Order: sequence, then structure tokens, then C-alpha cells
Amino acid sequence: MSVPHDFELNRRDLMVGGSTLAAMTAVPAAVKAQPNSTGGAALSNISLTVNGQAHALELDTRTTLLDALREHLHLTGSKKGCDHGQCGACTVLIDGRRVNSCLTLAIMNEGMEITTIEGLGAPDQLHPMQAAFIKHDGYQCGYCTPGQICSGVAVLGEIKAGIPSHVTPDLMQPVTASDEEIRERMSGNICRCGAYSNIVEAMTEVAGRQG
Repeated sequence: MSVPHDFELNRRDLMVGGSTLAAMTAVPAAVKAQPNSTGGAALSNISLTVNGQAHALELDTRTTLLDALREHLHLTGSKKGCDHGQCGACTVLIDGRRVNSCLTLAIMNEGMEITTIEGLGAPDQLHPMQAAFIKHDGYQCGYCTPGQICSGVAVLGEIKAGIPSHVTPDLMQPVTASDEEIRERMSGNICRCGAYSNIVEAMTEVAGRQG
């Protein structure tokens, strides 16, 4: 049976038209997938209290606390290591709690008390944790040391407050600054030089002084 000539033309037109329509609908989808331009940074005026001193800053709202400390306040003791919250080199104290400053925005910490390694002690009046790190050689290259010390101060505060950890053997008994407790709580602070045993010794000495 022969197919009418006009039917073949209509079929051909249908195929061409369908292909054209598919191409036309695909273009807007590709355009929509492109990132939109923000047209510039959004700035905000904020006040940060760092080491007991208030600082008025105008910052991009996306600025991390670490970048605000280092690039705007020139407090370079807090180090940028992995910049992903995995090494602990950027650890600071916020209202007494240890925080990875690379993972929190500066604008989120307005009105809070921020303490960096520069605020813990001075060369002529060291914080007990700083002095213990020096005595026990709790560092080698020193890059992670500011974060280790800030974290160590917070860890001993947690233990003194009786806050248990994953390795606390008895929740009904006082928490003690055992080597196991210290190592578990300090596990988020990486020392690539491997000074871990000396760090534990330093913290144990400070914990003994605190009683």
C-alpha cells in the first residue's frame, strides 16, 4: 500500500518542528543554570569585642571571623590552616567556648567576647597554658600552637565544670583530666609535627595547678 505524498511532507514537517521546539526550550534552561551576578559585596557595620577591646568594622557580610581577625584587625596569632574547620589552627575563644574561627562569620559574633592567643597573655606575663607549653616543649614548628593553647584552655574549663566526653568512664563521678580525656577532647586540633605527648604533659600540669 502506498503512502500518500502529502502525509510524508506532514511527517517531515512534524519532525523538523519537534526538533526546533526542543532546541528552543533547551536554551532558556541552560541560561537559567548560569550563576546570577550579585552586583558587588554587601557591606555591614559591626562591632567586635576582641581581647577586651571594641572594634568598629565595615565588613563584607561573608567575611569569616578568622579573616576579620587577621586581615582587618591584624591579629595574626590565629592561623589559617585547612580553612575547613578540620585542623583547629584557627581556634579562638568566644564567650569562653572554643570555636573554629574559619567556620563562623564575623557578623555572627557581634556582642560576644572574643579571645585570641594575643589576649591570653603577654611575653612578660604568660598565661599558665602558654608557660606550660614552653616548659614541656608542646610545639615544634609552632604553627598550630595558638589554636592548641586556646583549645587547651577551653578543654580544662570543660573538665573543671564536669562536662563529660565520649571517653568519660563514669557519668556519676567527677570528670578528671586524665590523658585519655585530654587526648579525646583535643582530637580536633592537629599537630603535624607530632608533639601530642608534650601537649598532654603541659595540659596535665596546668590541670594539676587548677586542682
